[in-house]
Amino acid sequence: MATVVVVETAKQFEEILEKAKRSLVVVHFWAPWAEQCTQMNDVLTELAKEYAHVIFVKLEAESVPEISEKFEISSVPTFLFFKNCQKIDRLDGAHAPALTKKVQQHSETAKQDLNDQLRKLIKSAPCMLFMKGTSQEPRCGFSKKIVEILNEHNVRFSTFDILSDDDVRQGLKVYSNWPTYPQLYVNGELVGGLDIVKEQAESGELDKICPKEMGLEQRLKTLINKAKVVLFMKGNKAMAKCGFSRTIIEMLNETGVDYETFNILEDEEVRQGLKTFSNWPTYPQLYVNGNLIGGLDIVKELKNNGELLSILKEENAS
Repeated sequence: MATVVVVETAKQFEEILEKAKRSLVVVHFWAPWAEQCTQMNDVLTELAKEYAHVIFVKLEAESVPEISEKFEISSVPTFLFFKNCQKIDRLDGAHAPALTKKVQQHSETAKQDLNDQLRKLIKSAPCMLFMKGTSQEPRCGFSKKIVEILNEHNVRFSTFDILSDDDVRQGLKVYSNWPTYPQLYVNGELVGGLDIVKEQAESGELDKICPKEMGLEQRLKTLINKAKVVLFMKGNKAMAKCGFSRTIIEMLNETGVDYETFNILEDEEVRQGLKTFSNWPTYPQLYVNGNLIGGLDIVKELKNNGELLSILKEENAS
């Protein structure tokens, strides 16, 4: 049964707002000596029953003066509405119909905002797993098992830790009409929980619907072809992390040719694998149309010979 939270300190008030995040919080600033406040407390209790996803709070205005002063509470009853720790509305006086209308309006907006976020999360990767913990550190047996199944089938997937966001944890159950976790989504559509994923793994259906993890060689081919000109370096265009990378960036910038960079310091697998793949032991490495041009010395030589710009422009032509 929904209840109204009684707040007695400023710290408690701030903690409630922080924990609520996107949820709507309705705060009743009241006083025990005001009969209208008692009546509106009864209204608040009834609203809490109807709007379970809204957080209703009672705060005795004179007992927590720092909060009352901060929000300029000069009379009771006064109602403040919060979302994302920000005040979004206010109602002064004992107006039950007006309070009910505002709660309805703001709760619908909060619900829509959450649904929009859930849609984005579900579609943030082709295969999305909502679980307790992460793929490296599952926090329950069901989540651990489903991660094992996906890894065994070489599925490429991303995860969202529902323990990190209670709004998502509770909201997704309603949004997808699925009461438990983990939940697996493919291309924005709910596949199901552990039992269904087990069944699909056994039937071979899982291999058909889920994207596969790319092998290292295929991944390297994709990376060197992600743009016409790609530089594998330490750091990036904005901040080179070694002198060789900084020098080659300066030379490329002088040509005016568009190029992409890949920071090898952020991916050890690519850093080591590309050396073998291209039979080139050092960095930086410059590629044009998927073909290795070379490192800093070769790029310097091409520049000194007047060939660098012509090579890049010719190879970069669409």
